[in-house]
Parts: sequence; structure tokens; C-alpha cells
Amino acid sequence: MFGDMMGKLKEAQEKVAATKKRMDTVMVDEQSSDGLLNITLTANREIKKVAINDALLEDKEQLEDYLIVTLNKAIQKATAINEAEMAAAAKEGMPNIPGMDQLFGK
Repeated sequence: MFGDMMGKLKEAQEKVAATKKRMDTVMVDEQSSDGLLNITLTANREIKKVAINDALLEDKEQLEDYLIVTLNKAIQKATAINEAEMAAAAKEGMPNIPGMDQLFGK
């Protein structure tokens, strides 16, 4: 029984690792409300692309503000995707241990 449980835990760890690797391929796009700044990052929150409209290059403070707001929104989106996927992978691979249903809301 204990060996079977350890096998299931190892399987769960492998699923989480595979999900984390897959999150490198899930792209999250975010843009400023007026479309002058576009950000692309992975669900693991690695920035892949920043596209800045020339109009923003004239005002350094405005560009900085745009970057802060848009990057934060993109990171929030990526974090939500990442957390949901990782939780699903961990929950799916968990062995059936009495009392665990209450912890994970099954």
C-alpha cells in the first residue's frame, strides 16, 4: 500500500513537472487600453515580446506608466493560468488518501 502511494506521488510530481514545462509554451497577450503597448509572456511569466507604438516614445513617463500597468495585467493573467493548471495537475495525480477530499474540495 505504501509503495503504491509513493508511486502515485511520483506520478503526480511528474504531471506537475510536465505541466510546468507546458506553461512555457502557453502565451499570454496583454495590451494597453488604447493598443499602443502590447506585451506577450508565457504562463510561467517569462516576457517574450514587447511592442511599443512610436507615439509612446515621445514621453518617457507615459511609457513607464504604460509598461507598469500593462505588465502587471499580463503577469496577473499568466499567474491565474499557471496556478489553475498546476493545481489541476497536482489534484489529478494525488493518491486517494482518506481525508484528502476535504483539503482539495473534491
